[in-house]
Amino acid sequence: MSARMKVGGALAAVGFVASILLANWLTTKFGFVSVGFGFTATAGTFAAGFALALRDATQDTLGRWPVVAVIVTGAALSFAVADPFIAVASATAFLVSEMTDFAIYTPLRKRTWAGAVIASNTVGAIIDTAIFIGIAFGLSAISGAMLGQLVGKSWATIAYLIVGTVARALLRKPKHTQGA
Repeated sequence: MSARMKVGGALAAVGFVASILLANWLTTKFGFVSVGFGFTATAGTFAAGFALALRDATQDTLGRWPVVAVIVTGAALSFAVADPFIAVASATAFLVSEMTDFAIYTPLRKRTWAGAVIASNTVGAIIDTAIFIGIAFGLSAISGAMLGQLVGKSWATIAYLIVGTVARALLRKPKHTQGA
């Protein structure tokens, strides 16, 4: 692995943990907020959406086992910044949704980066939302919160796809032509 990949992986891992902590802190501090189109979601939804995407970037650069370590680290640190019920809900939701993300992202990644991000983030967002909202706010809150949560996480996924596409283009090694 090149030094550039190691640095990129470390930055993605730090961003992943930071997004988990930020999501939990925001939700503890602000509860539910507007995400557009008349929907509300937990204040940490945008950060949780970035966490789903940064998990993919961490896997691409560092591998699957470092991602597991980062998930566990983020879950453990959440207890320092969030109410315990938010931290437990978050830890459970991230562990289950991220393991599901592995099952989707990893095989699709070999064919298409953007398709893998979209498919894994969509499924991960649904699972993360159902588990998190169900544990933190009760099962009856899931149906009312699902669309808002998905809107918020979709905004984060779109932003990640734009930034990721630009970064991949900038980091791509130029093709050398023969005889030039």
